[in-house]
Amino acid sequence: MNKLYIGNVSAEATEEDFETLFEQWKIPHSGPFLIKNGYAFVDCPDEKAAMRAIDILSENTQSCKLQIRNIPPHMQWEVSANRLLTASRWQSRDFTETDVSFIVFRAMEKLNGSMMENYALKVSYIPDETAAPEGPSVGGRRGFNTRGPPRSGSPSLGARPKTQSEVPLRLLVPTQFVGAIIGKEGATIRNITKQTHSKIDIHRKENAGAAEKPITIHSTPEGCSNACRTIMEIMQKEALDTKFTEEIPLKILAHNNFVGRLIGKEGRNLKKIEVDTGTKITISPLQDLTMYNPERTVTVKGTLDACAKAEEEMMKKLRESYDSDMAAMNLQSNLIPGLNLNALGLFPSGAPGMGPSMSSLPPPGAHGGCSSFGGHPESETVHLFIPALAVGAIIGKQGQHIKQLSHFAGASIKIAPAEGMDAKQRMVIIIGPPEAQFKAQCRIFGKLKEENFFGPKEEVKLEAHIKVPSCAAGRVIGKGGKTVNELQNLTCAEVVVPRDQTPDENDQVIVKISGHFFACQLAQRKIQEILAQVRRQQQPKPAPGAQPPLPRRK
Repeated sequence: MNKLYIGNVSAEATEEDFETLFEQWKIPHSGPFLIKNGYAFVDCPDEKAAMRAIDILSENTQSCKLQIRNIPPHMQWEVSANRLLTASRWQSRDFTETDVSFIVFRAMEKLNGSMMENYALKVSYIPDETAAPEGPSVGGRRGFNTRGPPRSGSPSLGARPKTQSEVPLRLLVPTQFVGAIIGKEGATIRNITKQTHSKIDIHRKENAGAAEKPITIHSTPEGCSNACRTIMEIMQKEALDTKFTEEIPLKILAHNNFVGRLIGKEGRNLKKIEVDTGTKITISPLQDLTMYNPERTVTVKGTLDACAKAEEEMMKKLRESYDSDMAAMNLQSNLIPGLNLNALGLFPSGAPGMGPSMSSLPPPGAHGGCSSFGGHPESETVHLFIPALAVGAIIGKQGQHIKQLSHFAGASIKIAPAEGMDAKQRMVIIIGPPEAQFKAQCRIFGKLKEENFFGPKEEVKLEAHIKVPSCAAGRVIGKGGKTVNELQNLTCAEVVVPRDQTPDENDQVIVKISGHFFACQLAQRKIQEILAQVRRQQQPKPAPGAQPPLPRRK
């Protein structure tokens, strides 16, 4: 059984009122309601039912909340609550509902910094910013209204503040400390979850036998940082208890798309964090990336306080990068037809990975003609021109970077031979579906910026060539150049179809596109949309009166 505490109960509330309320929200419970002065208890059949009740009731009540952190992890919740009430020296019956602010102030004043078994409590106020206006009450109970069932996305691990960012904090911890973090029957991890208002997933089954296991923390930035600090404290205590003498660094998993901005030009961002926090920070090489793992390991060495401060600063930078990319993506998503943004895997989503699985993407080189088998989108070929001096950066040591990029994007990427000794540009041949093109070109643009092939205030602009059937070139240009002019105005890219070119052996001509990344992408997608329209119009139409073919029977 799990005993559920319900606070802020009106003096007029009865057992029948609670029975009606729990029945209305379909909250399972067992046994009678024990109603006291200002609060009540009831037994729930299991922890899942208790957590669901907390989620629903907290969502439909107006309240003032205190977050109390750094409670001794071994202590049971009931014992902690009783001792905290005693420490704060006030009882709910001593105050009326109008005294809520005074109760909060006194509790913070008494509890903040007080010691509980050598643990200094930390208390902060959580305003109820999402409280709804009061609705019809149940038996005089203030705050329970009749808005209907809870939203389908309600969390299953208790009420938590809405996260300010969709970027979870991902840690790597030594496997030998996972048991201590979880605790006996999960008690320690539950305490961390409650104290930090976070959802914590420990991926114990990933990489069986590996020396480290990933942990994903979903919460507000403050909640993530508090959970991270608590986990570091637990690991250090366990290391002392087991006489583990090696240093235990903080390891954070960061999506590769954001690492360049975390490092900054010439490493300035990372150096500043190191200086400000007194830590030493290293980042795993690109060679460690795989098709299924687009994350790099950021290792932080220093004191516990220094590592905690570094985590806050780095995650702030990563969240800013994520928000910036999402804003740019949202701006362009409605303008880029034929591009499945959900399949890109560029941005963090669900756990355990930072992005959807890319197993649905075809392997490099597995591209066909018009469309690939199994419903994969049509493969495209793009020739992207980069500075000749940047070839080494794109290829990487022993070709590792271009191989990893190819796997990451799900595209075939090759660099064509130089056209002469003094060639200032080299052609990168990218073959893959629209999502693969987006990812590959995005990384190449970003790499050129990171490696300082463009100035700090200079926007990366490249030229891309795509081939179109000669019969469709006129459609891209439009009557009197109307279509191509509209295309340039819409995309901010320069689009040119040279008129003096001779079609190649496949009766195709080149369309040149120049501009920054999103401009090039948008222009490519718009041109592909025009070509798709041409292909549809060229399909033979059925004769008048002809019956459409009957579907096959299985």
